[in-house]
Amino acid sequence: MTPDAVIPPAGRPSTAMAADCHGDVCITCSDVAVAVRIRELVAGRLAVVDTDSGPEEVSVALVDAAAGDVVLVHAKEAIAVVEKAQ
Repeated sequence: MTPDAVIPPAGRPSTAMAADCHGDVCITCSDVAVAVRIRELVAGRLAVVDTDSGPEEVSVALVDAAAGDVVLVHAKEAIAVVEKAQ
């Protein structure tokens, strides 16, 4: 069985099709995460971060981050700490 195989409910393997990308955007991989620096932590597991558009509030519920850290943010959610503050 190949890694792309799917076991349907009947138990017979079938080959899964790779996602088709059409045009300039692939719906499954077009989103990107952005590295931003945390300006300050605020209540509710939120943080104010510096972006190219100015300060924005994002969730830091999934990471152990502090002011000054650089985090990777996707969909207003910090998903990784990429650089700890000195």
